[in-house]
Parts: sequence; structure tokens; C-alpha cells
Amino acid sequence: MPSSLIIADLHLVSGEVDKTNLFVKFCQEQASKVDQIFILGDLFNTWLGDDLSLNDYPMIISELKALSATTQIFVMTGNRDFLLGDAFSKQTGCTLINTPYLLETNTQSYVLTHGDELCTDDKGYQQLKSILQHPITRLIFLRLPKKLRLKLAGKIRKKSVEAQQYKSHEIMDVNPGAVMALMEKYPDTNLIHGHTHRRNTHVEKKFTRYVLGDWANDAGNAIKLDGELSWLEIH
Repeated sequence: MPSSLIIADLHLVSGEVDKTNLFVKFCQEQASKVDQIFILGDLFNTWLGDDLSLNDYPMIISELKALSATTQIFVMTGNRDFLLGDAFSKQTGCTLINTPYLLETNTQSYVLTHGDELCTDDKGYQQLKSILQHPITRLIFLRLPKKLRLKLAGKIRKKSVEAQQYKSHEIMDVNPGAVMALMEKYPDTNLIHGHTHRRNTHVEKKFTRYVLGDWANDAGNAIKLDGELSWLEIH
């Protein structure tokens, strides 16, 4: 059975040395020792299109390319980096995957998602997501001049941060009904997701939900699947 590592929500920022170095160390010392790695969204804090953002992360792109020589890398886009595209895949050797993704092992199957689609109580977020990630919106945005894309992204991010200040803790978490609706489509499986940054293990009647945490500058977390599931601390 292939061994796997699963991570999410690194939110890498161009020029942020400490977290970049932590990820490079993780790739070289841990990810290189497994058969495959799954990144469940928001590897990057901002991605404004391959033509604009690839040049911002030369060390990360180079490290992913090197890692892809020994380890299969599967990347699911998140709400921050949903504009990752074909050029990113070609330059890194990564394979972009859709959500939800069914990962089957010899002992247990897992549904992998970014997780934001399960936060259905946050109506404002879901409405904005449906607009921003609509194929027509994406097409138009990617054809805009680079300076205008940067300006628009800054305004959208500012409004998002302001909106979160007035939202309750519960609204920004997953909706139990949405989780159940998803898992009914995948009987006899467990769920692994990120997005909420609320690392935890939730044991339900028919499945277990594993929530990956986000990464700090000096520490991260991962789930390892190698016959059994275990949590890894990244330092």
C-alpha cells in the first residue's frame, strides 16, 4: 500500500522566509520518504494566476519539482489559491485534483476535501465563493492587467478580513448537516479536510472526521497514512 502524507493550509507568502524554510525541510526530510503527498488547499496565501504568481515562489516551485521526482504530489486548490493552473502543474510536477477526492487504502478509505464547501452556515462566504470561482469570473480575472489583479485581490481580501470580525465561531465552522450529506455519498469512509484551522479528530457514529490545522512559521502538522492513520508534528 502506498504511504501518504496529507497537509493543508500552509498559506505560504512570498518572501516569508521562516515558513518557506519549514516547508522545504518538510519536503526534504519527510515528504521525500513517502510515496505520495496530498495538499488539501491553500498551499499559498494568494495566487493571482500562474503568469503572475509563479515568479513569486521560486524556492517552493523548485522544491516541489525536486520532490516530484520521488513522490507523487497531489494538490487540491483552496479558497486562497483556486487559480492554480496548468503552468503550475508543469513547472512543479504536481497533479491538480478536484474536491472531493476519494483516497482508498488497503485498510480504510478517506474522502479528502478542502473543507470550505462544508461551511454552509456562512452564507456570505458561500455567495462570494460562487461568484469568484465561477468559470466566467475566473476567465475575466485572468485576462485583466497584472496591476489591476493585484489591486482587486487586495480589496477583496480586506473586505473578507473585515467581515470575519463580525462572524461567530460556529458560523465559520463546518455544518454537521453538510458533513452528513457528503458522507452519505461515501459509505464506509472517513473524512479528512482543512480550511477551518481547527485541528481535531471528531468520532461520529458512522465515520471519523479528521481536521487538519494550519501551519505557523515554526510548526506544522500532517496526517500520515501507512497501514494506519497517525498525526505528525512538523518542526
